[in-house]
Amino acid sequence: MNRIVAVVVTCNRKNMLEQCVEHLLLQTASCDVLIVNNASTDGTAEYLKTLKKNKKIHVITSGKNLGGAGGFNLGIRRAVECGYEYIWVMDDDTLPEKDALGKLLEADEALNGDYGFLSSVVLWKDGKGCEMNRQKMKKNFYEDVSLLNKSLIPVEQATFVSMFIKTETVKKAGLPVKEFFIWGDDLEYTRRIAVRMKMPCYLVGKSQVVHAMRNNNGSCIATDVPERIDRYRYAYRNENFAYRYEGIGGIIYYIAKCGFNILKIWIKGDNFRLRRSWVVLSQMFAGFRFNPKIEMISGGNNV
Repeated sequence: MNRIVAVVVTCNRKNMLEQCVEHLLLQTASCDVLIVNNASTDGTAEYLKTLKKNKKIHVITSGKNLGGAGGFNLGIRRAVECGYEYIWVMDDDTLPEKDALGKLLEADEALNGDYGFLSSVVLWKDGKGCEMNRQKMKKNFYEDVSLLNKSLIPVEQATFVSMFIKTETVKKAGLPVKEFFIWGDDLEYTRRIAVRMKMPCYLVGKSQVVHAMRNNNGSCIATDVPERIDRYRYAYRNENFAYRYEGIGGIIYYIAKCGFNILKIWIKGDNFRLRRSWVVLSQMFAGFRFNPKIEMISGGNNV
């Protein structure tokens, strides 16, 4: 068994999963691969059966669609229980460069293991930065020149598209909130570690992955297509939970953000303005009643 495992959550994206697995198996630094199959119905299960002979690859079948949040909760839990030392988290449409993991390990060594999580540079298919996966850098990121010389930039927020974390950190921070289902689980989890637990976290400039999304427009309730409007209910409800646990400053920021997005809907939106605004407003209030518990985990070696 490797000391590192890549946790990949997939649901009905067999073609992307195949590419992701191929990129993981070509890494210059070796890792196992733990795939959480979120009740796919597109032939993913049949594809995963063809990988059974590869001892590096392990599969969990959830039985039902747990969403990204539930899938990562399950996958990270299993990785800890199996005794892995490091966990590399990503979506099924993440395509790591061959040395992406190697560069994360170099950063781990340079930092002497003193960090909460590490995050790769995320590019889109055209080589430009991926809008959905821009890390939030700390305001004082430029103060430690020695870190900048090593292409390490302090951050306080990242996504699950190539997040590298030690198992010991998971044991301290707990698991991602599975009740989020989709959206905001990575925001809450990375801010839990970097902001609430005040652990130093870094963007590793030399580690790069491609997030092969359909487009690179980011997410915006004001301009997104009508059929996706209801999905934003999860985003605004979940962000309420994430920010209110950062105290009064977090609550003020969250409410201001909701207000700004409603304003944006009426300035930039060209249809369903009332419906879009209601999603933001209703979930802002619903979020104050959303109170899932953070699950803690000890560990084991149940490979």
